Amino acid sequence: MIGEVAAVPRSLWLHPCKTIGSPHSILTNRTQFPQRTRIPPTHFSLQKLTIKASGTAAASSSLGNTEYAEEPATNVKFQTSLDLPGCSASLSLIGTGFREKVFAIIGVKVYAAGLYLNTDILDNLDPWKGRTAAEIRDDLSLFDLIYQAPLEKSLQIVLVRDIDGNTFWDALDEAISPRIKSPNSIDKTALSTFRAIFQDRPLKKGTFIFLTWVDLSKMLVHVSADGIPSTAEATIESENVTFSLFDVFFGRAPVSPTLKSSISNSLASFLK
Repeated sequence: MIGEVAAVPRSLWLHPCKTIGSPHSILTNRTQFPQRTRIPPTHFSLQKLTIKASGTAAASSSLGNTEYAEEPATNVKFQTSLDLPGCSASLSLIGTGFREKVFAIIGVKVYAAGLYLNTDILDNLDPWKGRTAAEIRDDLSLFDLIYQAPLEKSLQIVLVRDIDGNTFWDALDEAISPRIKSPNSIDKTALSTFRAIFQDRPLKKGTFIFLTWVDLSKMLVHVSADGIPSTAEATIESENVTFSLFDVFFGRAPVSPTLKSSISNSLASFLK
């Protein structure tokens, strides 16, 4: 079951504009992915990104000087701006959703998720101006551009139930491994490092997991049971693994359709 999806209901201030160069050619070892059309980014300048709610609005709130947006199906609150270890600038929340697993025909929510971007990335989306949320959601070239941009993006996962770390990793591995047709030694080392983070580790409800892409071949993993982490727990260095994980969430068959739809709603509002 997929709950109602809303764009993030707040204004996000852009950093000074910085043009992203032509997307890099990536992943010679991912012939299993459908060919995607590369669209050269076009620079345009906007002073303010305003994201309006669509459908049933996700609630927003503030605590002290920190603002939050609530994922409506799980009631998990996400900070609207984050400073994470290893990132060169603050990242802004552009969409939230949830992951649901079906057990004996009953849908069980496992975690909420939110995508954060360095908002300079959004300065390069002019080719998609005027597109509907559905058109944006189904256009893999837009999400390819976001991935290839040489600026940080981070996925925050917040568990909404206790889960064994081995189970969490098995679910990730089942999604990642089929996307890597012929893993090389770098891929195998990266997967081993990734697995070790969660192996034999109980993950309690409320645990934060951050997957932060800092470049095409490098991803930082942060795990914290006590708020925003101060250090990265591990570094994953493999173009195939980092792209495959991005594709798990933002490719043709995302594991959280609500997250991708929320992001698409936000971008459609921004690009009107």
